[in-house]
Amino acid sequence: MEFGPHLMLASLEGAVTAATLALTAMGLSLVFGVMRVVNVAHGEFYMLGAVIAWFVSTTLGTHPAIGFVGALIVAPVLVGLLAAAADRLILARINYDPERTIVATIGLLYILQQSTLMTFGPDARPVEPPFNSRIALPWWRQGENGLEMFYPWGLATTSYKLFIIVAAVAILIGLWVLLTRTRIGLVMRATQADREMATAFGIPVERVYAMVFGLGAGLAALGAVLIVPVQQAHYLMGADPLLLSFIVVIIGGLGSLPGTIIAALLIGMSDGIISVFFSPTLAKILATLVVAMVLVFRPQGLLGKASA
Repeated sequence: MEFGPHLMLASLEGAVTAATLALTAMGLSLVFGVMRVVNVAHGEFYMLGAVIAWFVSTTLGTHPAIGFVGALIVAPVLVGLLAAAADRLILARINYDPERTIVATIGLLYILQQSTLMTFGPDARPVEPPFNSRIALPWWRQGENGLEMFYPWGLATTSYKLFIIVAAVAILIGLWVLLTRTRIGLVMRATQADREMATAFGIPVERVYAMVFGLGAGLAALGAVLIVPVQQAHYLMGADPLLLSFIVVIIGGLGSLPGTIIAALLIGMSDGIISVFFSPTLAKILATLVVAMVLVFRPQGLLGKASA
């Protein structure tokens, strides 16, 4: 295959990575932006979403589409409720102290990981996609009559991978509407701006924090449900999404949702392209170097606000 079609195929793979990464990193950025909590257990909520998706789809056991729709509803809700309970039982009791919340979420990480290992075992679990038609992709070349369209051998994607991209965009648009056009979003933004003032105006800040922590975990679970038919669910799958999410929110700016989306596109696309042409390890190395450069030359990130 020529370089152009190969690059197009790699870009599509990068777009799938960017779509799920944007959802996962958005949850992490939202939690930090509102609560000022660095959630080290965020990757395990992602992992739980994938494992619950496998369990629900296997339990329903009928048509793959029914199992997938059930997983798409059940997994984010259960993970969100679990995260909200963890916020009330753990983080609220230590008053969201920055240092202690890091230690607490590290402990939560191991509790979730080892509980999943004891419950579901160490094996990777496949989830059948609801649809997975092969779609041949066209390319153009210079022929005798000018530009001619043809279909290179091997240049194809699947309908489900395209669905991942569309679904992630729709979810992100819905999140933007929630944050900017609803009373819930207004309350969240007021709490983010000034916790004490929000409390003085009667906003139940602790309930808002539990809701935000649950929403952030639910977004990670949504990303996992979308990607698990392409990958497989296993108890150690939370490490890479956590690392990439931290890279994204640092580059985009901690708490900056537009910056998070831009950084997710940059990191996801570069990760997909570099992984196809070179190796996934090199992609992670380059992403880490970018983070180091951002921390040196622009510590607040691309769209983050500099501290006073």
